Amino acid sequence: MTIKKPGRRGGPLAFAASGILLLLSLAGCASGTADVGPSPSAPASASASASASAEAGSTSPPQAPSVPPSVTPSVPAQEQFPVLGESAPVTLSIPSIGVRTDLLHLGLRDNGSLEVPEDTGNGAPASWYNGSPTPGERGPSVMLGHVNALGGNTGVFADLRKLTPGTEIDVYRADGSVAVFTVERGALYSKNEFPTLEVYGNTPGAELRLITCDGYDPDTGLFDDNYVIYATLKA
Repeated sequence: MTIKKPGRRGGPLAFAASGILLLLSLAGCASGTADVGPSPSAPASASASASASAEAGSTSPPQAPSVPPSVTPSVPAQEQFPVLGESAPVTLSIPSIGVRTDLLHLGLRDNGSLEVPEDTGNGAPASWYNGSPTPGERGPSVMLGHVNALGGNTGVFADLRKLTPGTEIDVYRADGSVAVFTVERGALYSKNEFPTLEVYGNTPGAELRLITCDGYDPDTGLFDDNYVIYATLKA
């Protein structure tokens, strides 16, 4: 599998804007084939978002008015949320469902869709989209995993539906730190009506998205839906 590096991410605004431009179209996960994981059309890297916005006729947001010297600006709301510095993820652990997986770092295919982990028969490992913030940075860090695997085996994200609000998710990072996230909710979306902005848009703090396939149709051998876990960095 070729790993395409889309470049370093910018702030979450650029991440969200590029996602809106490319409009995430989530492809099917085929049962019994190597391509069983989610394959969304992903937000482009921040380095490419400026040119993409220009081509789409987008304009940059207006500059904030300057603050007179006598006025002390209030602390922006986003600065009240816990965040960590940049550090690439190494391992994902979800003790409540027995998941512990090393993380691949994957980017975009030539057609703009996200690369997904290649299934070699055990439905693992999961992957982190390297165009999203590293886990713990401000914004939504995106991870993908298979729900099933070759030979009728289960995938690494087969039990995401068992995660309940308050469940902890640990991400071990390259700098030796551990970003601990708390599950807020899970949501099921039709691939034809995937809410791009809700999943990939700006967030005031550090968040995590775990995405897999759902809604298996035995008549077609495809998955019609995606299941998404929303989690926030624990204070």
